Amino acid sequence: MSKVWFITGAGRGIGADIARAALAAGDKVVATGRTLAQLQETFRAADPQRLAMVQLDVASEAQAAPAIAAAVERFGRIDVLVNNAAYGLLGRLEEVTAADIEQQFAVNVHGVMHMLRAALPVLRRQRGGHIINVSSIAGVTGFNGSSVYCATKFAVEGLSASLALEVAPFGIKVTSVEPGFFRTEFLDPNSVRYGAHVIEDYAAHGSIEQAYGAYKGRQLGDPAKLATAVLELAGMASPPRRFLAGSDAVTMAEAELEARRGEMAAMKALSLSTDHAD
Repeated sequence: MSKVWFITGAGRGIGADIARAALAAGDKVVATGRTLAQLQETFRAADPQRLAMVQLDVASEAQAAPAIAAAVERFGRIDVLVNNAAYGLLGRLEEVTAADIEQQFAVNVHGVMHMLRAALPVLRRQRGGHIINVSSIAGVTGFNGSSVYCATKFAVEGLSASLALEVAPFGIKVTSVEPGFFRTEFLDPNSVRYGAHVIEDYAAHGSIEQAYGAYKGRQLGDPAKLATAVLELAGMASPPRRFLAGSDAVTMAEAELEARRGEMAAMKALSLSTDHAD
């Protein structure tokens, strides 16, 4: 049975690849992005009978409900909601501005919440659906020089884990996808943003822009293969709550879990000592 997908940030990168994979599988797709021109360019060869393009800035709460309504009006339902729209703000915490921090959360966290709050009434009425929140390995472990970005992805992880419990009674599934470094436009100058200030104390330990820029074009992850994996997740009767994507993500998550287990064991006596004596 074909599915109806609603994908944010579908104009390029992982979102575009997921949309293409869904269309190739015979599904219907509502592809959203901040500019219609980019969507039209990305999907110029797509079947218009199975594709709807909707202009949407996820940071705007006012745009969320109309976008969901347009999807339902066009295709009658939503089976898979992919919250993919996001961008990277890289730089040490002291080197980024308060305005940049607020905008990073507006897109990466509040944007996900806006779409969830708009879509959940539809999914509850259907008594089914699958929410796929594209998080990151940066929501599993911290990275030097990306504290704000990591904070947004840790927020998505906590949101996804709790939401899964809230919506399970209605047959709605939630999966947090945690990609490692994928060869997308994420590190392109027109996508990633860096801290506006340079503090000499930190600069003496290296440039964040150079450190992350070195990954550009050398990322291990193939976004088309990730899209295929996402389609497989959407077809599972019992999908995982969390899915690591990429060998680098698996390696880093394993190291993080091992370190956490070691700390828990070392601190267990002290941890238990904080209970009431009775």
